[in-house]
Amino acid sequence: MIIWLIVFIASALALMMARASAWVWLAAEAALIVLGGAALDIDWPIRVLLAILLFTPTLVVAIRSVRQSLITRPALDTFAMMAPRMSDTERDAIEAGTTWWDAELFSGKPDWERLFALPAPRLTPEEQAFLDHEVEQLCAMVSDWDTSVKTQDLPQQAWKFIKERGFLGMIIPRQYGGKEFSAYMHSQVVMKLASRSSAAAIAVMVPNSLGPAELLLHYGTEAQKDHYLPRLARGQEIPCFALTSPYAGSDAAAIPDIGIVCKGRYEGRETLGFRVTWSKRYITLAPVATVLGLAFRARDPHGLLGYAMEPGITCALIPTDHPGVVTGRRHWPLNAVFQNGPTEGTDVFIPMEWVIGGVAQVGRGWRMLMECLAAGRAISLPSSSVGFSKMAVRGTSAYAAMRRQFKIEIGKFEGVQEALARMGGHLYMMDATRRLSALAVDAGEKPSVISAISKYHVTERGRMVVNDGMDVIGGKGICMGPGNFLARVYQQIPIAITVEGANILTRCLIIFGQGAIRCHPYVLQELAAASEEDRERAVQAFDRVLFAHLSFAAANAARSLVGGISGGWLLPAPSQAAHATRRYYRAVVHLSSAFALLTDVSMAVLGGTLKFRERISARLGDVLSQLYLVSAVLKRFEDEGRQEADQAYVDWSVQDALNRAQEAIVETLHNFPNRPVALLLRVLIFPLGLPYRKPSDLLGTLVAKAMQTPGASRDRLVADTYVPGEGDPLACGELAFALAPVVQQLEQRLKPEIKEERLPPMPQSLRELPAWSALVLQRGLISQQEKEVLDAFAHYGDLSVQVDDFAADFDRAENMAEVS
Repeated sequence: MIIWLIVFIASALALMMARASAWVWLAAEAALIVLGGAALDIDWPIRVLLAILLFTPTLVVAIRSVRQSLITRPALDTFAMMAPRMSDTERDAIEAGTTWWDAELFSGKPDWERLFALPAPRLTPEEQAFLDHEVEQLCAMVSDWDTSVKTQDLPQQAWKFIKERGFLGMIIPRQYGGKEFSAYMHSQVVMKLASRSSAAAIAVMVPNSLGPAELLLHYGTEAQKDHYLPRLARGQEIPCFALTSPYAGSDAAAIPDIGIVCKGRYEGRETLGFRVTWSKRYITLAPVATVLGLAFRARDPHGLLGYAMEPGITCALIPTDHPGVVTGRRHWPLNAVFQNGPTEGTDVFIPMEWVIGGVAQVGRGWRMLMECLAAGRAISLPSSSVGFSKMAVRGTSAYAAMRRQFKIEIGKFEGVQEALARMGGHLYMMDATRRLSALAVDAGEKPSVISAISKYHVTERGRMVVNDGMDVIGGKGICMGPGNFLARVYQQIPIAITVEGANILTRCLIIFGQGAIRCHPYVLQELAAASEEDRERAVQAFDRVLFAHLSFAAANAARSLVGGISGGWLLPAPSQAAHATRRYYRAVVHLSSAFALLTDVSMAVLGGTLKFRERISARLGDVLSQLYLVSAVLKRFEDEGRQEADQAYVDWSVQDALNRAQEAIVETLHNFPNRPVALLLRVLIFPLGLPYRKPSDLLGTLVAKAMQTPGASRDRLVADTYVPGEGDPLACGELAFALAPVVQQLEQRLKPEIKEERLPPMPQSLRELPAWSALVLQRGLISQQEKEVLDAFAHYGDLSVQVDDFAADFDRAENMAEVS
């Protein structure tokens, strides 16, 4: 009997996971009853009763006419009542862009072949040359200290260099004079600039992200492209894009700025156009822009367009010297000096040909913005956050490796190692996510959900990296000056958190709120069927999708249970994956199945109210996000040739993310409004307890040691960022860091002499080290070359440890332009 029950349960789980048809279920049930009855010698009346109990529901599902009458029609009516009501702007947001790996994670059974098929990121020779020369030169022209204290802007020679060398036309095709760089190259440029100067990074990334060039390429008329794109590529025009209004920030779709369709005079002729009134703020590059991209709400009260009184949000390009355009004074975002400010206009007449795409695109602006933002948001802020995080890791790890307290390098203290491990683990995952998201854009995707995941989680991890770095460098980090490599980044992190979709909004409403409908394999089809006016066609369409959806949910429930019971070992892992990471692929399959199941149950139980359960929606989004981040790490590890020296980074970042995903599921179930359902889901997903632990202390130590060891592994972690010249404190830290292993070996060799008190201990103060090395040389214990190493270490290390100070009567007004 026990064996028969085990076979019965195993067969049911296998059929569920295989998503077998009702007729296959019927055959399997018959076989189990016949064979089990014979093996157990069950009386025929009991066999008949079992057959009735099993065959009846299976036949109801198998016979289409019966199931449509008993199940589909009532379910369609219930679904139509429970389905969330969507506004036009919500529908545009959901339908904008494309789905990619996010849809695979929603499937409960991601196709790893699809991820592996994406080629590893590569730059063309032209792109690599631009990165090595033009970008390197621009980095050398600027520093956050000089721009924020002396000039309050990029130096004029830097602006001139940006325009003349084509930085503003990186996404513009060559036929218009642009560079036509890949999305990955765009990401590389922004990342490298951000490792040196936030102002330089933003000045370059904004025109190449959500802005006139991107919108023109996808929606502009040929005349608009021919006019503007060459001028933008040459830097003859500086663009900005104005979306945010004082009373429509996060709720950008509710912008109050109005354009009334009317006739007016332009260049001496009467033409159809708009009379536009707007008030915008937080507009990057607005103070220096020559062309203004403007989003406003179009109205046609006199029916001049002939199809709608309220066409909707519309995007236009307006020269900033056009009469009526008012460019406001600058905002001052947390001591960042990138150009940012308000713009406004009252009853400004613009001709219809200034609408991006012409009259055919009036009212389609929101759809434009949603699709273009998907690509830009996947590049800009993730890349800049990785850039400043690499700089933070480079400087902090070098500092920890050579800064001594209590006669030992501070990087050997466990408390410091804990912070360093978080920095290294998070950075490895951030960079992997940046790379994968850029590759998706290069593959032709407009990944709206993935771009939101990347923006939110990379900027949040960037904040963690910098906060930990500040803790490690201590007092050096809290004193302003050119020698403080973290201060300006620490100040300006909230900017990345806030712009291009505030992180609270992105987490609570966008990642899951948009993804649940956009990426789910069946929900969008069910909504379409429910909105079908022809009742019979609606029933037929809904019937197909409903039972596919039920089969999908059953498969995920079975896979969740099997994964939970077996610790993931009975779930698939790609054969080409590295042996050391196969358990992580299985964990992603397990949690992906659990996530898909939890999503379906949440939608079924909460219905249309799920969109208002922001904390549940946010936690579900966290699960999806962590699975994407893990996928990015696994992809990176494969792309880089499975570097054994990087295994600690992989293990730490993946284990941290899996634990975070698990915690999000547990918190969702803990706060689920239906307790019996929550308990059942907990048993299905984690039948043997919580399997995904936080990274161990030992693993954290391995990461911290790798970060403090010169070599290829650390070089990969902080690759493709700017390292300033010898006089810069960050460069001095790197030079001292490179010498630290030799110094430690010398100290170890001299320990017997020190222990026997024939030689004084190596001094903690680096300024005293040259005198000590001279003494050791005099006694013949080191060579002249070794003394030079000790002296160079003392010189560079002392420069990197020192803190800037200023005269007591220091007057900032002498060094800062007066803000008026």
